[in-house]
Amino acid sequence: MGIAVLEIEVGNPADPDITEKLEFLVDSGVIYSVVPTPVLERLRIKPLTEEQFRLADGSKIVRKKGGAMFRYAGRIGVADVIFGEEADSVLLGAHTLEALGLFLDPFHRELKPLPMILAPTQLDKATKKPAASA
Repeated sequence: MGIAVLEIEVGNPADPDITEKLEFLVDSGVIYSVVPTPVLERLRIKPLTEEQFRLADGSKIVRKKGGAMFRYAGRIGVADVIFGEEADSVLLGAHTLEALGLFLDPFHRELKPLPMILAPTQLDKATKKPAASA
């Protein structure tokens, strides 16, 4: 797990030209990103469902969940987003990092490119390249 603070743009995937920059606490130990509800409402991102979370003290809370576009250093990704309430931190989680093709280097506290692997289902035995589809 690692933690860093970065400025990242958030937008609506249906209208990616309109974004808001936010300062995120990047925590690779968190699954979902959390963005304040008023920001998501301004971007016209609507909740699609609700998710239950357990807090460190053992109590449970429920938050709305939708989808948002994230932009950082020329990279764009779409990931689930939690509608943050007043006391919630603005967090960038692992799913968003993966959607951006990045991982958090915990030693240097910076984002680095995630090796992208695409495995073909079959390789041509002669060329060792992906086989043509039938």
